[in-house]
Amino acid sequence: MARHTKRKKIESTAEPDSVYFLKLVLYFLLGCLWVSVGGEDGISLPVGLIIGILFASHDHFQIDRKIEIAVLLIATVLSFIAPIGFILSVG
Repeated sequence: MARHTKRKKIESTAEPDSVYFLKLVLYFLLGCLWVSVGGEDGISLPVGLIIGILFASHDHFQIDRKIEIAVLLIATVLSFIAPIGFILSVG
């Protein structure tokens, strides 16, 4: 009698290009998010960078995670130097 082996279907875990691009835009916008504490003379904290790193740490693919963290860092440095981004004032 011939043995029949069951073949497991390999699930495709690749995400569409549009979803990946949307994630990169999300990480760029998060990198541009700052919170200003203490008024005009206070300190500004890159809260979006921290939130973005937490989101990126839960990504399944290691290569995607490295790219997403690089986008976060570039957006944070760019928003620190240039007058772009979102600044939420507290206090």
